[in-house]
Amino acid sequence: RIAEVIAGLPALPGGSRVTVEPGGAVELSGPPATGVLGAVTAMQMDRAVVREHFARAGLGLLLLGADPLRAPRRIHPGGRYQAMERFFESSGTGAMGAAMMTATASIQVNIDAGPRDGWTERVRLAHALGPTMIAITANSPLLAGEFTGWQSSRQQVWSELDSARCGPVLGVSGLDPATDWAQYALKAPVMLVHTPDGAQPLTEHVPFADWADGRAVLGGRRPTAADLDYHLTTLFPPVRPRGFLEIRYLDSLPDSLWPAVVFLLATLLDDPAAASMAAEAVEPVATAWNVAARVGLADARLRTAATRCLDAVAGRVPAELTGSMQQLVHNVERGRCAGDDFSDQVIGTGIAPTVLAAAGEPR
Repeated sequence: RIAEVIAGLPALPGGSRVTVEPGGAVELSGPPATGVLGAVTAMQMDRAVVREHFARAGLGLLLLGADPLRAPRRIHPGGRYQAMERFFESSGTGAMGAAMMTATASIQVNIDAGPRDGWTERVRLAHALGPTMIAITANSPLLAGEFTGWQSSRQQVWSELDSARCGPVLGVSGLDPATDWAQYALKAPVMLVHTPDGAQPLTEHVPFADWADGRAVLGGRRPTAADLDYHLTTLFPPVRPRGFLEIRYLDSLPDSLWPAVVFLLATLLDDPAAASMAAEAVEPVATAWNVAARVGLADARLRTAATRCLDAVAGRVPAELTGSMQQLVHNVERGRCAGDDFSDQVIGTGIAPTVLAAAGEPR
């Protein structure tokens, strides 16, 4: 049903590509834009078209960081996803791997790498902002029909996967980010090897470096440049270098909030004055990933950092995003995460009615 709706979509006005994740999540990927407002506006237009076409087919689209109702289950038949599923099962992380693949969702913000002489500070700040931004955007209090005890169950899932593949890239050696990324990629275990029969999952821990230098032979051969390129697509750090920086630590958010969050994050990284203020604000909580995911803005230090980050962009918000930013500021002032309203409604009316209401209750 999902594939049929996507096949019937017109060309989207903002130019987004529409794809389907392993568990059936619908993903919009917008093209590069000059400036945050242009990117946000284009995505809003595309989101509206997609929402309308799905509603006509009796399907709603729920904007949360984790599926609150269904058990994690792969529905996408792609060979890559089948192989990934087997890899996680063989590595002892089958449950969390399945949840990551099929029951979590994020709004990913891609930003330029920036001038080379500023890479180190830019990448460091992108990581340091992580816990504060997770606390602000936590929007996944339930997973598979249960409250998990985490404000961001999506981040909880990612935190319990292999840190060599999903942990931060940020190095402690003082080297430049490109070198840190190269070392990270070489140390990370190979997940899948291409053979004439398709992608084959590994059942043993083999760092890519071991395959490259001949200490391990996979698929009966040494790796090619194409194998390295593919290996990089199986690494999922919270900030992934791809020629640009792919920020992966935000929960999926409702339409009323995500524009403000995107503007906030991009401005904190792009505006020199805001970046300086943000770096100082988040330093005390720069490594508090699990605290942020578990309690969100209930942590006083994270709430203070969030407030100071919002102060750093005050006066820079375009008029088109004022309403969204006002709601975000109101949430932070009250110490409420994005998912608190959803939790309140679940407690009051149950999961299924809340899901239907949040998804627009298609008829």
